[in-house]
Amino acid sequence: MPFVNIRITPDGATAEKKAELIRGVTELLRDVLGKNPATTVVIIDEVETDNWGIGGETVSARRGRGA
Repeated sequence: MPFVNIRITPDGATAEKKAELIRGVTELLRDVLGKNPATTVVIIDEVETDNWGIGGETVSARRGRGA
């Protein structure tokens, strides 16, 4: 049973886009590895930009200065 965990920031992540991600990842695993879509689990975690760090600073700070 494949298990995929996608972590994204919530901005722009509509319900429709998340459903598209789930479908796409499931189809990719089927097409590339022959995995059964009925047993493929995809979870999307939305992480606030204040809780996500890159290079020692939050994504909020990076975006605030246009990085």
